[in-house]
Amino acid sequence: MKRQHRTLIVLLVAVVTAAVGSYGIYRAVLSIPVREVEVAGVPVVVAAQPLAMGTRLDANHLRVVEWPARNPLDGAFADPAELVNRGLITPVAENEPITATKVAPLEAGAGLPPVIPEGMRAISVKVNEVVGVAGFVVPGTIVDVLVTVRPSTGPQDEPMTRTVVSKVQVLTAGTKFDQEKSKNGEPIPTSVVTLAVLPEDAERIALAGNEGKITLALRNPLDVDSTDTKGVKLAALMRGNNPEPVVDRSRNRVVARVAPPSPPPPPPYTVETIRAAKRGSEVVK
Repeated sequence: MKRQHRTLIVLLVAVVTAAVGSYGIYRAVLSIPVREVEVAGVPVVVAAQPLAMGTRLDANHLRVVEWPARNPLDGAFADPAELVNRGLITPVAENEPITATKVAPLEAGAGLPPVIPEGMRAISVKVNEVVGVAGFVVPGTIVDVLVTVRPSTGPQDEPMTRTVVSKVQVLTAGTKFDQEKSKNGEPIPTSVVTLAVLPEDAERIALAGNEGKITLALRNPLDVDSTDTKGVKLAALMRGNNPEPVVDRSRNRVVARVAPPSPPPPPPYTVETIRAAKRGSEVVK
């Protein structure tokens, strides 16, 4: 028998032996009985369905599941009876544990009142599709409140727009049915938006709504800086970048336009030079 044939036979025998051994080990592993390790658990009440903010809980909204005892959940409830007739102060997803921080206190009821943070007030403003940022002002979003006032006390008064309150949280917008539809980011066509504000801010918004037209400006929730602007008047808006006019109040007419000061020229660019033992500098043109 040739040497090449002997080598081929040895390889075939090795492959067949390895395949038979692997199959035997695979069958042996499959024959090992599965051992179920029981994990200690505690009962925890979770939401049986998605629940909106302000919902009054009943037995159909709740169910009990086993929660790993090694990972205790602070403020969790073990008995659904402890949550019945209590209101939610935050939206809850399906199978999400309901803790004490997500429900109103006992006897506080349901609906909007328990949702209002302590020390704040809820005030509603009338909006339309434009004022409500095309319907994207939904519960939980943050807005700035702007007012446009048209004074009528004198001929020299001009319409003006200014931000009166910034970083305001929207509590409700539209009906409950509309809010259910907005969970996928869809706009809510609504006519009234309820805001959570401090008492002094509620006074500003009430006065702004009575004396002018309110507009809501939607803002990024990660933007924590307060809006600090001086407002804009009609004359400044229409003037744009033109020079500031000088008005003769006695004749009630523009007598001159003062151009803004031109910026100073940039400093010349200099290069340090060394010639023999002398060091100096030259201006590069």
